[in-house]
Formats: sequence, C-alpha cells, structure tokens
Amino acid sequence: MTDAIAFLHTAQVHVPTFERLTREIAPELEVRHLVMEELLHEARAVGIDNPMLAARVHEAMREAASDGAAVVACTCSTIGAIAERTPTGGAFAAQRIDRAMADRAVCAGPRVLIAAALESTLEPTTALVLSAAAQAGVGVRPSALLVAGAWPHFEAGDSARYIEMLASAIRSAAIGADVVVLAQASMAPVAAGLADLGIEVLGSPGPGVAHAVATLRASRSAWAPRAATPT
Repeated sequence: MTDAIAFLHTAQVHVPTFERLTREIAPELEVRHLVMEELLHEARAVGIDNPMLAARVHEAMREAASDGAAVVACTCSTIGAIAERTPTGGAFAAQRIDRAMADRAVCAGPRVLIAAALESTLEPTTALVLSAAAQAGVGVRPSALLVAGAWPHFEAGDSARYIEMLASAIRSAAIGADVVVLAQASMAPVAAGLADLGIEVLGSPGPGVAHAVATLRASRSAWAPRAATPT
C-alpha cells in the first residue's frame, strides 16, 4: 500500500473540493480521483439493489485503488453503501464519505432532518443514520426533506441557485430538528448559509476526508517496522 487516498466520484465538480480538503489535512499524501458519472445515472434508473449496479460499483472502487491507494472513499451518497461493501481482499479500505457525518449527527440529538436534492439519496442516507444510531446505542427520529427542484440547477452548473433553493427549503423544514444532515456532497456549501439556525448543519466532505486520512495513517502505523527489542 502507498501513502495515497483515492476518491470515487459521480460528478467532476467534486474533484477540486476533495483535492483541497485532503491537501489541507494531509499535504504529504497522494490524492487520486476517479469520476464515473454513469454510476449515479444507473442507480437512479435501476435502483440501488440491482446486482449489476453493485458489481460495477465494486469494480470502480477496485479500479480507483489499482495504483496502490490504501483508502478509497466513494463520495456519492446514493451508491455509498454499495461502495463500502466492496470486497477488497485486504488490499485497501473501502469507505463511504458520509459515514463520519452520520456518526456525528446521531450524537447531536434524536430529531435528524435528512435533506437531499435527489430522491435516490434519501433511502440509503436514512438507512445509514439508523445504522449509526444503532452502533452508538442511541435512538433517533429521522425525517426526510426532498428538494427535487434544486437538482436541475446543479446539473446545469448553476451552483448559486442550487444552494439558494436548498438553504431556503431546509430553513423552513428545520423547525423542531436537532441536527440537519446534508445528504449529498454537493450540498455542503449550504451549511454556511444556515449558520444562524442554532443547530448543526452537517455536510459529508470534511468529516469524511478526515476519517479517510485517519484510516490511512492508522494503517501506515500498523505497517511501520518496529524497532528491534534489545536482547
């Protein structure tokens, strides 16, 4: 394994974001990116339980790791659960970028508002939050907010309108919530505009990258040669 992290994306726009975040946390690491937009399109068409989709996601994760990356993180929440289950044979750690966010969210309070711009993201993110709560031994009451009208603006490259629509909808829906989960990596900039809500608004990129870096450093330490014991 090498001192490298790889990311599997379903949108080219995510590359500079994850490149920057990784460089800020661990400038010494190599950062690699594989963009496969077709995986999200296929997931939306056939559903995330499709075996052929799972096979393609697993193949993509292994391709992302093929140059020796120790950690591969999928940044797409729709296919994240599939990516996380990639059989790696111990060659690399397969992660989903939103797990660290979910772990943090369930500790913030039981009423978790899960906001998404794609319907295909809601089911896997809700399942992730429930799984994180079970592992933490806490109860949660997740609710879902789908802002379907925002996604066409993202696809058209109008990030400002995309973020504006999401922020407005979340602001209205967050009354009574203890924490907001931004289900898609593309939604992370919304948090800055909702800083006055008085509750945490969590995006996946920052926590997910930090977790990936920590995993790589832990594996590197485990493989580091130990000093000889004096005899």
